[in-house]
Amino acid sequence: MRSLARLLTLTLLLPASAQAAPVRVEFWHAMTGVKDTVAAYARDFNRSQSTYEVVPVAQGNYRELLPKLQAAIKSGRAPALAQLEFTQFPALAAAGQLTDLTRTVDALPAALRNDFYPAVWRAGEMGGRTYGLPWNVSVPVLMFNARILENAEQKVPDTWADLERVSRALATGGRRPLVVAADAWTFEANVLSRGGTLSSGQEPRLNSPDATEALTQLARMSAAAQAQPRTLNEATRAAIDFARGQNVFVLASVANWTDARKLPLFKLGVAPFPCEKVGACTVPLGGATLAVPAGTPAAEQAGAAAFWQYLSAPDRLASWVQATAYAPPRRAAVPLLEGWYAKNPQLRAAHAQMNRAVPRPTTPSYAAWTALLETAIQKATSGKMSARAALDEAQTQAQR
Repeated sequence: MRSLARLLTLTLLLPASAQAAPVRVEFWHAMTGVKDTVAAYARDFNRSQSTYEVVPVAQGNYRELLPKLQAAIKSGRAPALAQLEFTQFPALAAAGQLTDLTRTVDALPAALRNDFYPAVWRAGEMGGRTYGLPWNVSVPVLMFNARILENAEQKVPDTWADLERVSRALATGGRRPLVVAADAWTFEANVLSRGGTLSSGQEPRLNSPDATEALTQLARMSAAAQAQPRTLNEATRAAIDFARGQNVFVLASVANWTDARKLPLFKLGVAPFPCEKVGACTVPLGGATLAVPAGTPAAEQAGAAAFWQYLSAPDRLASWVQATAYAPPRRAAVPLLEGWYAKNPQLRAAHAQMNRAVPRPTTPSYAAWTALLETAIQKATSGKMSARAALDEAQTQAQR
């Protein structure tokens, strides 16, 4: 059976007169906030050749897209290309619902593959096989109200100990400086910043010493009115409180910068994620991978691969980074961002964390574990359970 790469090459070499109608390549994505940008990329790709027609369809956020895709796969009506958050694709791949793209990736020029940051490639792999192609990647950052810090003559904290100290100093007049969201990704970053982990091979370690230390600190700060617990459903309310100075620090994705900078009467600051254990501090890669559902016809698979290569051109990635603040997934795009970084030096520092980024765990059960972890964070920071008890409960449930 011919490889997708060979099929793609032969198809592109056919004269226009010999080709049939363009192969329709439906692309489901979760980039609803920049759907016009994605549509423009698809439109430009379609104009650049006549073999494929990419049709992008915004499907809400990651959590909304996944059940739609699962239903489409079950009914045999899946798109040719789908964007899946990094913790979502392993379960689908393990169930045989995604196409193994290893041969397609192996056929790529070494210069292209090696230009991507190592963690970016590994983020779409499981069991030594490739199931996802990289595009939008992010790193966690500390966002802050720069004016409040300046007025209080406080430096931006770069460790968790400093973050607690500064929050204590700023906790006046009913202000709760740190927003503590029940979010597994930023908590995972918290644990990694201490040299810890939340999994070991295929086994959960949700109540590891570093995880317990991290959640104990967050619960302590919440109890002392130095932190404000929030669920992910309270994002709008949290943004309002952040803008009006009720909160000072928010742990978020660097891609949230595009919306946060629009907050009124507000001077936004962005810094690398706090690192508690210097020398062993890594950050978990955020974002998504582009996957091809199993059973997708070969011609559509080739179209999906061709569109991905189009998106991966350095100049196109540079425009994507400037439009979204996502981190550049390959090094060749970085020099093209020099002018933009000169105007946004905080994002240069934030994106530099790509050099110490690691992929999310690809255990198929990890997504379910993160849901348990978010419940534990909420219980501990709201005072319903101690950090240790909440994580022990999550660990027990994850092991069932």
